[in-house]
Amino acid sequence: MLGLIDCNNFFVSCERVFMPSLRTRPVVVLSNNDGCIVALSNEAKAIGLKRGMPYFQIKNVCDLHEVAVLSGNHRLYSDMSSRVMAVLSSIVPEIEIYSIDEAFLYLDGFGEDDIVPAGRDIVHKVRRATGIPTSLGIAPTRTLAKVAARFAKKYPGYHGCCLIADEKARRKALELTPIGDVWGIGRRLNKKFVNTGIETALQFADKPREFVERMLSVAGCRTWRELNGEPCIPLEMCEPAKRQMCCSRSFGTLYSDFEQLRQAVSLFATILSRKLREQHSAAVSMSVFIHTNAFREDMQQYYNSAHRQFPEATSDTMALVSMATECLRSVYRQGYRYKKAGVIITEIVSENAIRRSLFTDAGERDRRSQLMDVLDKLNSMSIAHDTVHVAAYAPVEDLVRSEHRSRLYTTRLSDIITINCNSPHADIS
Repeated sequence: MLGLIDCNNFFVSCERVFMPSLRTRPVVVLSNNDGCIVALSNEAKAIGLKRGMPYFQIKNVCDLHEVAVLSGNHRLYSDMSSRVMAVLSSIVPEIEIYSIDEAFLYLDGFGEDDIVPAGRDIVHKVRRATGIPTSLGIAPTRTLAKVAARFAKKYPGYHGCCLIADEKARRKALELTPIGDVWGIGRRLNKKFVNTGIETALQFADKPREFVERMLSVAGCRTWRELNGEPCIPLEMCEPAKRQMCCSRSFGTLYSDFEQLRQAVSLFATILSRKLREQHSAAVSMSVFIHTNAFREDMQQYYNSAHRQFPEATSDTMALVSMATECLRSVYRQGYRYKKAGVIITEIVSENAIRRSLFTDAGERDRRSQLMDVLDKLNSMSIAHDTVHVAAYAPVEDLVRSEHRSRLYTTRLSDIITINCNSPHADIS
C-alpha cells in the first residue's frame, strides 16, 4: 500500500503555528512582491476569495472581513517542510518527497485492520511534533492515494486518514471525484474529457483500454491504469537530477543601476550552484536575461539575454557568479528601468562526466572543490540561511516587496518567539 500525506493549507498552517490568533481568522498568503493570492485558509475561501486573485483588487474585501494578509515567507515554509519530512522519515521506513507539502509513504507490512489506525497515528504525530495539520490517503496506487487524500482533507469524518482498499471503495471514490481533480489531468485534458462526456473519474476509469490508448498519451494511459488499481508509476526514493535549472525574480522596485542587477544575478547564480552540488552535477553553459516592465507603456521597453559556455563544466559558486556577471555586462543598457532578471543553467552533466580542460589548473580546481564543500557544510550547520556567501550577493529580501511578511521564527535567532511569563496568561509573541 502507498500513502500520500498532504499538509492542509500548508503556507497558512505554517503561519498559524507561530501566530495562534490566526487559527479562526480568514488568512491569505501573497506571492512575490505581494502580487496575487497563492494560499488561503478555508475561512478565506468561504468569503469568496480564490487562489490567483490580485491583491489590489480584493484589498477592500480583505479589510471588510478582517482577513489576515501575509507576504510569502518561503524560508519559514521550507524549514517547516523539512521538519514535517523528518518526522515522517522517523515513523515509516521509506518516503518520497513529492513537493514542499506532500510526500508518498511506503506502507507495506500493515494489515488491513491496522493500516487506518496507523495512518491516523502518523497524522497525529506530525501535528504534535510540528503543529502542521495533515491528511493521509492510502491506496494501492499513487493516483488513488491522491484521490483518498482529497477525501481525508475534505471530510472530517475520516479523522485525517482515508483508505481505498477494495473495489467498492474505489468505485465510490471515483464516482465522487470530478475528472479535473484527478492527478495528472490538466486543464486542457479536462476540457477534452468534458467535451466527450467524461465528467467523473469513474467514467474515465470505466472506458475500454482501446479508447484510452487512442485518445491519450502514455502518461494519460498510466493515469487510467492507476485509477483501475494497477500500480505503474514507480516509487522514486531519490528525485531525478534536473537537466536544466532557472532562478529568477521580479523586483519589488524597478532597477536601473548595473550594480543592483549584478547583486541580483549573483544571488541567482549562488542558488543554482548550491542546487548543482546537491544533485552532484555541473553546469556546462549559462544564460542570463533581463527585461523591463512590459505593462508600463509609459516607459521604454528592453529585453535581452546572453549565453556563455564554461571552459569546463562546474558547480563552483565563484565561477557561476563570475560568468553571470559577464553575461549581464554584455546585455545591460543604461537608461532603462528593469523589472526582472534571471539565470538559467541550460545544460547540466553529472560531476562524474565532466570533460576536463587541458588549460585548467588541476590543483586550483581541487582547492576550489574543497572550498565549496566547506561552504556547504558551514551553511548546513548554521541556523541562519547562507551564513557564508560571496560578497557580490544581495539577500533575496532586498529584491522583492514583502510588506506583510512574518518573522523567520525557525531560522533567525532574533526572530525566535518570546514568552511573557509575568502575565497570568502567558503571551506568546
